[in-house]
Amino acid sequence: MSRITKGLAVLGSTGSVGTQTLDIVRAFPNDFNVIGLACNRNLDLLQSQIEEFAPRYINCNGTEAEMASLESNGCQDCDLDTMVRDPDVDMVVTATVGDVALGPTLAAIDAGKDIALANKETVVMAGELVSTRAKNAGVPLLPLDSEPNAIWQCIRGEETGISRMIITASGGAFRKTPIGALADATPQQALKHPTWAMAQKITIDSATMMNKAFEVIEARWLFDVPWDDIEIVIHPESIIHSMVEFVDGSVKAQISPPDMHLPIQYAMFYPERLHNPNIKRFDPVATGALTFEPWEAERYPCFDMAIGYAKRGGSWPAALSGANDAAVELFLKGKIGFLEIGIVIKEALEAHTSNQTPDLDEIIAAGKDANARVVKIVEG
Repeated sequence: MSRITKGLAVLGSTGSVGTQTLDIVRAFPNDFNVIGLACNRNLDLLQSQIEEFAPRYINCNGTEAEMASLESNGCQDCDLDTMVRDPDVDMVVTATVGDVALGPTLAAIDAGKDIALANKETVVMAGELVSTRAKNAGVPLLPLDSEPNAIWQCIRGEETGISRMIITASGGAFRKTPIGALADATPQQALKHPTWAMAQKITIDSATMMNKAFEVIEARWLFDVPWDDIEIVIHPESIIHSMVEFVDGSVKAQISPPDMHLPIQYAMFYPERLHNPNIKRFDPVATGALTFEPWEAERYPCFDMAIGYAKRGGSWPAALSGANDAAVELFLKGKIGFLEIGIVIKEALEAHTSNQTPDLDEIIAAGKDANARVVKIVEG
């Protein structure tokens, strides 16, 4: 069956999800046309991507001298809103970190583009705004993260009868570490994720389980389910990525090895499923037992704290996200201890005054203000 070639804009093309997205393009070169590539500062990798994919647009935070040294091969340096609105762009992949994707995502929604969503902050900070805007525009939000992607696959074709959503968590690097030893945990130890190879920020969020709180927030807005119908369970093998229980007691689970290529490809080709020999396959015998454990509130204090602030709505989730970004960065720099991450986030949020109906600028400002407060608390 012939397929229409999709024009892609990849925001965060040099990061983990961005590079894996381009792996899917390499596997199916006739199905995609890379219109735009955007990155932060990895000019060397961006240069190679320009040479390989010949995009029409690029965007990078390099200095003027660095950008001048970039061999753009005729592609245009432009702002992200211009890139995502191009008429030849069909799908925008948001694989950036932080709030940088918020404005371009809303611009892409307004322009009627499909959104392949990997940037957690878009939904964490502005879930109500983004989901409402997308619904009103008839634009699909296609989750790339393995857990919301798994839920999406499980509810496909199920119009009614969802009882609860069960999001699995690996438990991160410190699942078995004695709680008394966590105060001395180092960034190097926290970055040794037991099953996934991910960027530093999300790997630390996995160790604190802040990423699971963010995934609960994502599920709340992406699938329009009540907070109390979303649960977390520790699943150390990271093979079952999430489950959905229905009112009759049936449970669907999405199962695959811990590899982001599969959920990325599922979103990029939705509603089709295509064979890709490069994607790892599940071998039940080789995998062996799949186990589940309750999560420990004492081990992961950031989780309950984060959900509590998220339920308040307004600009609270944006402030939470901004404060967490700063706390993780300070931990990685060795300026605070592992257990201080949650402490400084909570202290910064105690000074936040929420706007209950924030617009985009106010959402971004809430995140930046909370980020700055964390830095001030630690560095003075």
